Amino acid sequence: MNQQVKISAIKSNERNPRFIKDIKFKKLCNSIREFPEMLELRPIIVDEENVILGGNMRFRACKEIGLKEVWIRKAEGLTEKQKREFIVKDNIGFGEWEWDVLANEWNSAQLDEWGLDTWKNLDDIATEDSFNLPDGDKEPFQQMTLNLADKQSEVIKEAIAECKKLEEYKYVETFGNENGNGNALYLIVSQWAEQKK
Repeated sequence: MNQQVKISAIKSNERNPRFIKDIKFKKLCNSIREFPEMLELRPIIVDEENVILGGNMRFRACKEIGLKEVWIRKAEGLTEKQKREFIVKDNIGFGEWEWDVLANEWNSAQLDEWGLDTWKNLDDIATEDSFNLPDGDKEPFQQMTLNLADKQSEVIKEAIAECKKLEEYKYVETFGNENGNGNALYLIVSQWAEQKK
């Protein structure tokens, strides 16, 4: 049964093998701030001594945002072996995301805010009509991040490696870019674009 207790009554688990990086931690804090009712629906799991078995990161986030009380559920009667097993199994994600459903039913920017690593749809990102880059010198280089399936990534890596062996690669216009992979990808896309004409 869930119960609400003072946050000071809960103890972090020193043996917790999980951690959370800064950006994800900020997203977790924001998520709790925006939807605190979620904490009652998904309470922190503690043992008889109020040591956390599940929810260490949520506990840290609750402390960070200044909550005085948290929802817990006691897991009583577990052996030490079962407690250790719970700590790991509670954090294993067995399911996979149905990306087509997510893409069609949810806003990618909102999913990202909630902490789910996703693609970025340009139409989901709020921008002002008057969006401008700051004045002054700008770097002539852009870094791109792409989400790919393992097979797609393998095919692209192989194509880049093969492209670097081509005679044309030696003479590709680099525009000052010293990144070999970027230059190879540019050559591949340029050749593809030429074929489409």
